[in-house]
Amino acid sequence: MADGQHPSLHDRTRTDSDFWMIPARTVVFDLDGTLVDTARDLINALNFVLDREGLPPVPLHSARNMIGAGARKLIERGLELDGRAASVADITRLTGDFVAFYADHIADLSRPFEGLESALDDLEGRGYRFAVCTNKLEWLSKLLLDRLGLSARFSAICGADTFGIAKPDPGILQQTVARAGGHISSAIMVGDAGPDIGVARRAGVPVIGVAFGYTEVPIVELKPDRVILHMNELPAAVESLMVRNNLSI
Repeated sequence: MADGQHPSLHDRTRTDSDFWMIPARTVVFDLDGTLVDTARDLINALNFVLDREGLPPVPLHSARNMIGAGARKLIERGLELDGRAASVADITRLTGDFVAFYADHIADLSRPFEGLESALDDLEGRGYRFAVCTNKLEWLSKLLLDRLGLSARFSAICGADTFGIAKPDPGILQQTVARAGGHISSAIMVGDAGPDIGVARRAGVPVIGVAFGYTEVPIVELKPDRVILHMNELPAAVESLMVRNNLSI
């Protein structure tokens, strides 16, 4: 095109089409232990259930790393600490009691991890969109994020019941990204534990591990692509993975 000439309508249309064909870059977060420090409210709900069964409470430091596989598994682990076995029917009953209590107290003590909102602001300014992929129930996840004033920041909030599959099944991550309007080829997972690393690896997605979450195995041993010690490190970690994987736009 000669100097001083304006692009033709055809040129502008092609440019706009090319722009809209670029996949939206999506950062997908685990919830408990990644976005929000939920341990105290979850363990309080567990101890409510254990107390009704005549069992002693579980200390926070003992139970913190039991979080992440859903309410049912948390209850099973809580019972195992006291050497108590329970039938499937008992676990189902206790899970119902747990969920009812937890829903009423879901944000009593739970708070976003320090630096989260600043990190989201930074990434949003760079054109990223966000989603939540958790093994928590979808309605509880939305309730928690609503109470904390965070729901509007996420294009999709998906739980283990949303698609009938849980992490580390790659389908839950793939469908979460799609629901958020993104593409799996331009997505990054952020999580704190084995299911998060596993789902990312199986879906072929780069993954950032947070070192402040809930995991029985230290996050560095799970070998994510990046490890961050604080949310203020998240934007740089995301950008470095986008560049490494030629996803930067």
